[in-house]
Amino acid sequence: MFLRIEDLHVHFPGKRGLFGQAVGDPVKAVNGVTLSIEKGEILGLVGESGCGKSTLSRTIMQLVRPTSGQIILSDRSLTVLPRSEVRRHRLDFQMVFQDPYASLNPRMTVFSTLSEALARRHPEYLKSKSLMTEKVVELMETVGLSPRQMRKYPHEFSGGQRQRVAIARALAPEPKLIIADEPVSALDVSIQSQILNLLIKLRDDLDLTMIFISHDLSVVNYIADNIAVMYAGEIVEYGDAEKVFNQPENDYTRKLLEAVPRIKQAV
Repeated sequence: MFLRIEDLHVHFPGKRGLFGQAVGDPVKAVNGVTLSIEKGEILGLVGESGCGKSTLSRTIMQLVRPTSGQIILSDRSLTVLPRSEVRRHRLDFQMVFQDPYASLNPRMTVFSTLSEALARRHPEYLKSKSLMTEKVVELMETVGLSPRQMRKYPHEFSGGQRQRVAIARALAPEPKLIIADEPVSALDVSIQSQILNLLIKLRDDLDLTMIFISHDLSVVNYIADNIAVMYAGEIVEYGDAEKVFNQPENDYTRKLLEAVPRIKQAV
């Protein structure tokens, strides 16, 4: 098993009173989540805003410390590692965010952005400009961008191109797991399928493991091997993507499916 999440809880303090005392119940953002992810799998994590998807992903990344439970990567528990070790292991986990423009530094060219990311895993690349350029070219070609664009800034790209830059940045440290948090929801429908197909190709070519987060079951069904449906901090349904999409067992999953736009045929 590549990644195991066992009885994970992430609770935040409730409301505070005038003098700082707790006056409300804690917020149970993640409440007893247990999941297993095989190497090379794409897991779709689905749910509405506020259900705990992003908190779960940030806890896997060790950006948020869990209240209890374990995150086990290749039989090693990440939740008991000291912070110095956590920083080293964080290279194995990379995120692709919803808004590529907000996640990219507008003052950095694509070359600078990717060079910085490459140097995190391979600081020796900084000693050779030609080697660094070669690696940046490889990354850009991997995500379908022309290397001739490496000196451009984020505002000079379309939304789909910016997301490709963000994906290239995530690939640069050679991660074992990529967490894609609503990576296509800010893009035009015509571009969404291109990014989804790119992610599938990268999984196949690079033997990556992915967690794909979305509120849209139809998008998740297209890309995922298995789907986990999250509601109020808990996993309420889990299974093969096709089965969950076509034969949901949970009422909440059915409501998510009802929200999926469907084209009506003319009579």
